[in-house]
Amino acid sequence: MLNAGATLVAAKPRDDFPTRLARIVSEVLAPAVLVAALLLIVGWHAGDTPGVSRWWGLPGALFAAVIPLGYVLHGVRKGRLTDHHIPERADRRIPLLFGTASLAVGLVFLILLGAPREVLALLGAGGCGLAVFALVTHWWKMSIHAGVATGTVAALTAVYGPIALLGVPFVLLGCWARVRLTAHTPAQVVVGALAGALIAGTVFPALR
Repeated sequence: MLNAGATLVAAKPRDDFPTRLARIVSEVLAPAVLVAALLLIVGWHAGDTPGVSRWWGLPGALFAAVIPLGYVLHGVRKGRLTDHHIPERADRRIPLLFGTASLAVGLVFLILLGAPREVLALLGAGGCGLAVFALVTHWWKMSIHAGVATGTVAALTAVYGPIALLGVPFVLLGCWARVRLTAHTPAQVVVGALAGALIAGTVFPALR
């Protein structure tokens, strides 16, 4: 009995300071948070053009972040998903496809309303990213946290220049957090980060 108890204690997840910090970082740098913030920032920047509202990022954030997150949280409440970070690879494909559909609807909606090109380009790049991650997730659990984090820095660099690279340490912190929490392997984080940077760094500038 004592040996069994010792085994159980040893098997408990770590709850030291680095692990608690990693949990906080994972929430602060969660994909929905970064996507919403990025759209608001890019929308505000698009408002530098005379006659263009600075708030176009709000409806973009609604379709790209708020609605998909709401779908995931509803799945958690109903017991279909274990956690809002969706730790099980097999559970990720449907929410990713739902997020892609929501973003596509939002993109069409904003095009019809005459949203600025920068916001539309960001939504287009986001749709490409979601489609790629949904496809890869069918076989492998590539890190969405890492992909969105590097994509955010890449998009901001396209808008504001090299000053946005000051965000790289936060990307590294986010990647460390996912590995620390054993949510992903180092390879899944690295590949996710490279995919996010490549998509945002090429598709977004090309469309804007």
